[in-house]
Amino acid sequence: MDRVLPKRFWTSQRIAFTIGGLLLASLLVYSFLLADHRSKLNVEKDKITVSTVSEGPFEEFIAVTGVVQPLKTIRLDAVVGGYVTQKLVEGGSMVEKGQILLRLENQTLKLNFLQSETEANRLVNDLQNTRQRLRVERFTLRRSLSELDYNLDQAKDTYERQAKLFKDKAIPEQDYLTAKRTYERLQKQREIEVESQQYQEENAKLQIKQLEGTLARTQRNVALWQQTLENLVVRAPVSGLLSTMDVEVGSNINQGQNIGQIDDMDGFKMRVGIDEHYISRIFPGLKGSFEFGGGTHELEISRVYPEVRNGRFEVDMIFAKGAPNGIKRGQSSPIRLELGKASKATLLPVGGFFSDTGGNWVYVVDRSGKRAVKRNITLGRKNPEYFEVLEGLESGDQVITSSYENFGNNEVLEF
Repeated sequence: MDRVLPKRFWTSQRIAFTIGGLLLASLLVYSFLLADHRSKLNVEKDKITVSTVSEGPFEEFIAVTGVVQPLKTIRLDAVVGGYVTQKLVEGGSMVEKGQILLRLENQTLKLNFLQSETEANRLVNDLQNTRQRLRVERFTLRRSLSELDYNLDQAKDTYERQAKLFKDKAIPEQDYLTAKRTYERLQKQREIEVESQQYQEENAKLQIKQLEGTLARTQRNVALWQQTLENLVVRAPVSGLLSTMDVEVGSNINQGQNIGQIDDMDGFKMRVGIDEHYISRIFPGLKGSFEFGGGTHELEISRVYPEVRNGRFEVDMIFAKGAPNGIKRGQSSPIRLELGKASKATLLPVGGFFSDTGGNWVYVVDRSGKRAVKRNITLGRKNPEYFEVLEGLESGDQVITSSYENFGNNEVLEF
């Protein structure tokens, strides 16, 4: 006899539906609560640069380029103008102090010299003639005075005799008065003669003094013209390397025109161009260094040229311990110019990411090494090697520092 079997609750179909429902519920929970909805991009790890954040001294410096120049350069400017008749030395030659470099010709200067010399000779003759005339006049005046004294002595004797005879009433009064007037006239005449001689003597001395002054000035002019003519021969003012000589035979040179320069080879310096952005932070005494001949050499700013041209200004840097052996004029070299003292900081290597993010965020590689996640950061100072990290990164973090140009706005990069 058939028996009715009890109906089971967990049938195969019901179990299958239950399991499917649980899986669907789990999927929905994961999708809405646990799944990562951030935008992702797959990248090839070997095509990016990953750098490690570190702790260390942050040295604020800039990389500049310096050009080796002589410690002292002497400009050759034409003292006088003229046309070149002879060029004895070419640029690039070593010269000695006083060595003749050029010979110039200037007919106007020669004519002025001859006129001045002629005037000086005329004044010399005038002075000699005036002195000679004074001597002759002195003899003439002495002779006139001697003759006048002789006549005065005779008149005095006559007057004294007539006075005695008139007192004795031996002669008439008229004879006495005539002798007296003659004597007094000669006395007065002698006084006038002496005064006239003094005046002529003083006038002659004044003329001589004036002529001597005019002659002295004219002779100084002659000497000046002579010196000017000597400047038609251009000589080296110092010993050194005649680096340039920008004239040729037959060319005309104006007074004050630069015709070349001589480099003093006893020492060197570096002429450095710097972006005008740093002009307020550059001053004499700042240190720098550069690599040459397998070693590091120290430099120090000695002079700042404040004039800005094309967005740059220049400084002179001297070698703190002397120029290295083998360095030559015109060589250029990168220089590490320090702007301040080193300070401890969190350091992020410089890279192309900055141009894409402005330093506001970076991709940081997680611990698995299989992905990098966008993270906001704050950067401070910068030197050619590192950024100073103020916020957002710690020592040991792995950061993508190459360009982000192809990453778009994705938040996660998967390797």
